Amino acid sequence: MKKYFTVISVLILAVAVLSSCSGYAPMTGYMPEGYDPTSMADMLYDEEGFLKDVELEEGALVENPFFETEENDTATFSADVDTASYTMLRKLMKKKNYTFSDIKLYVGLNVRTEELINYFKYNYSEPKENELFGVSSKLVDCPWNDSSKLLILGLKAAEAQKKSANNLVFLIDISGSMSDSDKLPLLKKTFSYLTSNLTENDTVSIVTYASGEKVILEGCEGNKTEKILSAINKLKADGSTNGEAGLRKAYELAEKYFKPEGNNRIILASDGDLNVGMSSVDEIKEFVSEKRDNGVYLSVLGFGSGNYRDTMMETIADNGNGAYYYIDGEEEAEKIFGGDLLSTLYAVANDTKLQVVFNKDAVTSYRLIGYENRIMSAEDFENDAKDAGEVGAGSSVTACFEIKLAEGETLPDLGKLAVRYKKPGEEQSRLNEYAISSEVKEGDGDSCLIAALCEFAMLLHDSEYMGNIDLGNVKGLMRKYDYSEDPYKAQFAELVINLLEGKAVEQSDVNE
Repeated sequence: MKKYFTVISVLILAVAVLSSCSGYAPMTGYMPEGYDPTSMADMLYDEEGFLKDVELEEGALVENPFFETEENDTATFSADVDTASYTMLRKLMKKKNYTFSDIKLYVGLNVRTEELINYFKYNYSEPKENELFGVSSKLVDCPWNDSSKLLILGLKAAEAQKKSANNLVFLIDISGSMSDSDKLPLLKKTFSYLTSNLTENDTVSIVTYASGEKVILEGCEGNKTEKILSAINKLKADGSTNGEAGLRKAYELAEKYFKPEGNNRIILASDGDLNVGMSSVDEIKEFVSEKRDNGVYLSVLGFGSGNYRDTMMETIADNGNGAYYYIDGEEEAEKIFGGDLLSTLYAVANDTKLQVVFNKDAVTSYRLIGYENRIMSAEDFENDAKDAGEVGAGSSVTACFEIKLAEGETLPDLGKLAVRYKKPGEEQSRLNEYAISSEVKEGDGDSCLIAALCEFAMLLHDSEYMGNIDLGNVKGLMRKYDYSEDPYKAQFAELVINLLEGKAVEQSDVNE
């Protein structure tokens, strides 16, 4: 436990140095010049080596513990297709002079494991006829604990049957904090990828906010690309950040141009630095939660570093029935609004909940890896009033468990997976249940990558469950298979090797 709180403490101190003028701790950014972990650590411990009193930082996660199935055989949680944690992490991994210790110190406890895993595509079963999800399960040896098994559950959502008309509102932060090159300039490029894929059936409105809000484009046909981009490219960053005014105006326009059979979505682009009007996480959560039942989705694009508020951005997306992406460069902008456009824009399932009930005679204990801030009570699984995650067309959702098998005769099933969701526009949920096979299988490229991502996250968290693993173990898993056909997986392998060897890459274009 001392290790765990050590990282929390150093993280708090590091971000406090960077945010002394802003009043809160950023979730990601750059180390200040002259940063010295040793001197920082000295400030955190007394003369006898004991940790001084500290408080948890906003957004810091406490990993899920093991549960004995005799006491609690059920795990219930919301689906999550966000990927922001991975791209924030990747941005730091690319930077020169960053060691793994630096990265762990700076963002380790805020990294959400499920977002690392769900960034990548896997070879999951396609949905059967008349079903929304294809479901895969695989039980393999656990690489960090010989006495455990790693259970991987994968859902693959159906592709969109048709491309619905879009009613989009771009809600763009142009406050002074957005002036950096990795903020407003990158934001403009990002929206150019989206705009190039719109048609005359789509409608675009643009709202900006800084000290106040302003409508710079209203109800424009989507195929008027030049007009839309001209409005965006004229934007300049200046002023404070009145996110409340911008959100209210964006919802007003989304409702004004609402398409009953279409995709109605606000896309908020910001660094999350709200400092006028509603500015706390709880205030924003309450506001967007009240608005989510009107049929308008709210997705979030995060930009920049230094004063970046990851927790704020995740809260907005999660409670606005949308997804959360962090844009670390043009390659990610092109990915989410190019190859992944349909899954980015079109939801096929709302309020998606997962529930795993383990067979007590087959599994003695388990822990869910990740999803710490998505945990739900078992009772909430059947409560259609409880909000849960949105899943986009063709998206995948992966959930991993470290489990301990019961001794003796092997039973055919470990338990069951239940998936509950609502189709867009419906109020009543649907339920599908699937048996989880107890057959232990050989690892493959997918399971090795997922295990490597789990290990990487445990190292960042200083997990009490990681045993004696280090970056070398992660590298070993990544080298078991050839990931060259998937540039994103190959890039992760390269970045891990560079960290291990003390190298760094300023840029890494996965499209090369």
